[in-house]
Amino acid sequence: IELSDDEDDVHPNIDRESWFRMKHRSRVEREENEEKDKKRILAEMAKNNQRIKELEHDISKLSEGTLVIKDISAGDDDDDDDDDDDSDDDEDLDDREGLEAELKELKISNQKIQGKLDEYERNKKWNVDNMCVVTDEKTIINPSAGQRDFTGTGFAKSTEENKGETKKSMNATKGKVPKETKSSAPTSSTPAASSSTRPKMTEEAKTEPGPIRESSAMDTYHEFTVKHADRVEEFMHIESMEKSKEFLLQYGDILLQENASNYLLLASLEDEMNGYREKMRLTARQSQIISNIAELAKSLNAHPGNVVIPFFNRLDQKEFHDGFMDGVENFVQKIISRAVKKRAEMDKEMEAKAVDGEGVDLSSVPKEQRLGPGGLDPLEVIEELPVEMQQAFESRDVEKLKAVLLKMEPTEAERLMKRCVDSGLWVSG
Repeated sequence: IELSDDEDDVHPNIDRESWFRMKHRSRVEREENEEKDKKRILAEMAKNNQRIKELEHDISKLSEGTLVIKDISAGDDDDDDDDDDDSDDDEDLDDREGLEAELKELKISNQKIQGKLDEYERNKKWNVDNMCVVTDEKTIINPSAGQRDFTGTGFAKSTEENKGETKKSMNATKGKVPKETKSSAPTSSTPAASSSTRPKMTEEAKTEPGPIRESSAMDTYHEFTVKHADRVEEFMHIESMEKSKEFLLQYGDILLQENASNYLLLASLEDEMNGYREKMRLTARQSQIISNIAELAKSLNAHPGNVVIPFFNRLDQKEFHDGFMDGVENFVQKIISRAVKKRAEMDKEMEAKAVDGEGVDLSSVPKEQRLGPGGLDPLEVIEELPVEMQQAFESRDVEKLKAVLLKMEPTEAERLMKRCVDSGLWVSG
């Protein structure tokens, strides 16, 4: 069996596509030359067979004629007639021997020709074109072929969107077409919430009849995170590209949606802001896989699920893989830059709240960000303080705090104040 023309045995210095085309053309030309030679051999054999039939017919006629002459000569007593008959017999014998010699040569020639045909058949190389024969062929028309189950940006539509379009088409037949707003993705300026703390859709929002409200975009994203956050989180932690491909082929209807791409983007930003640089890099790579598949699907005007395998096949080529990793690195640098700006915005917002007298809920701030200059957590330190000191800090009453400290042992008061300074509860000076 001859291997496929696109087998992966190309030298790095040879263009892959050109090599495939050359191998295919060489195979086709070789098969065409073999077919021409077979036709020539078969034509020669057919010509020989025709001549063999003629010779066998002539020889049989000669045999019948000789027998007739012998029967006539047996009943004739004239000597002259006997001499003439002997002369005719000699001529017939010479003709018959010549015909039989020619017949023998033709049969030997046919045997040699048949040997060539048998050799062609023994050495025949089987491939995808000559191994199989079409015995039955039919065409199946997909009734929903005109419906697009992917967006103009190359992402897959969610099942909710597909159901909405079906209802919309049904209402259109009745003359009632509900207005529907396009879902917009949340911006990267807000960190992604964890799956355990995401808000859930209320029953009123789920069952409210009529056209979709303007807030349906955020509702759709929250519905997606509630239903599929665990699946996206699982995809985020896959390091192998081969396993990523298999996971996308299995759960592409979820991971190839635009909401999944937004989730990965926000998760990358959140990981960077929380100090998980390596985790952020892996999440950013997975995010770029989804984005690149969507871009390829958009350029081909195809469903993103149909370009998963072509995309990963491209990554097997060094030039495409290097280009993809360069894009991932650029995306990582943008995430790092955005995280710095976002952190500055959050700090500025907290300072503004402090100036306005608004309290800041430290429990909502990640522990890594609320640690004081000495590496202590202010929430843990304030719980260890006496109740009077806690009240003084909460009311920001410096005089009350001094009075409480004067009542304590000097060493204990000094120890507690040092912990307050290390946790950031008290700023010295």
